[in-house]
Amino acid sequence: MTGPQNIIAVVYDFDHTLSPHYMQDHTILRQAGINPSEFWPSCTALIQERGYDQELAYMKRLLDYEAIRSLSNQDLEKMGAQLTFFPGVPDFFEELNQVVGQARYQEWDVHLEHYVVSSGLKAILDGSEIAKWTKAIFGCEFDEEQGHIHFPKRTISHTQKTQFLFRVNKGLLKMEQDVNDHMPEEVRRVPFHHMIYVGDGPTDVPCFTVIKKNGGLAVAVYNPDDPSRRSFKKCYDLTHHADRVHFMAPADYQAGSPLRLILEQHLTEIADSIVERRRQATEGSRVPAPPP
Repeated sequence: MTGPQNIIAVVYDFDHTLSPHYMQDHTILRQAGINPSEFWPSCTALIQERGYDQELAYMKRLLDYEAIRSLSNQDLEKMGAQLTFFPGVPDFFEELNQVVGQARYQEWDVHLEHYVVSSGLKAILDGSEIAKWTKAIFGCEFDEEQGHIHFPKRTISHTQKTQFLFRVNKGLLKMEQDVNDHMPEEVRRVPFHHMIYVGDGPTDVPCFTVIKKNGGLAVAVYNPDDPSRRSFKKCYDLTHHADRVHFMAPADYQAGSPLRLILEQHLTEIADSIVERRRQATEGSRVPAPPP
């Protein structure tokens, strides 16, 4: 039996996509009095000199500090309220929901869902303003021992992020569910061509590739207030030179911005296609009653 496939999903990276900062800078590092300009180079040293994976490097460095080792995941979650966002976030989540909330789409039970897939810390995002708008948040996690963060429980690298696109695609959002289970395309909860991925740079390339290859929309965003223009250059290269994304736009999520126009237009096109497909299926299955 085929599923209704009436759901649209927008999947976001977080750092430099929904926020202009690394989430750790304004939360856990600030709490511990650690200077980000010293912390991140120390992580790079672990990567370059000792061969650490990027995510394990920053998680290890965090645990090197007693002030951080004494924290719990609940403490990290409380820090989520300190996160800052690009213009329009988080209000735009509800405003995008209204695009598919129109009567002509609700008649056919069309829904929009938001997901975040980040190499940052899930606990911090769980405590942020965006959490209530998301269907699921995926990120790196610490295990606890005696009420304190103790050891990395889960890391999500830029290549592993694609696993979570398939989790959204198949509806297997619980980590105990095996995302490698076979599932025919026609019963998958969210087809890739009903998905949009929003990211900011090379670490999102695996997700951009999966989405673009399978008929979804890939959008790269940049910080227009970055005086170095590095943020813009990353997106320009992804769009013009590497052909990894369909569009690039400033990370401004306010109504009327180029990014919002792109997202709203594509959401409308997907919703219209769902309605038309379901209408044709309904009409095709109708058997006329015999004449009196």
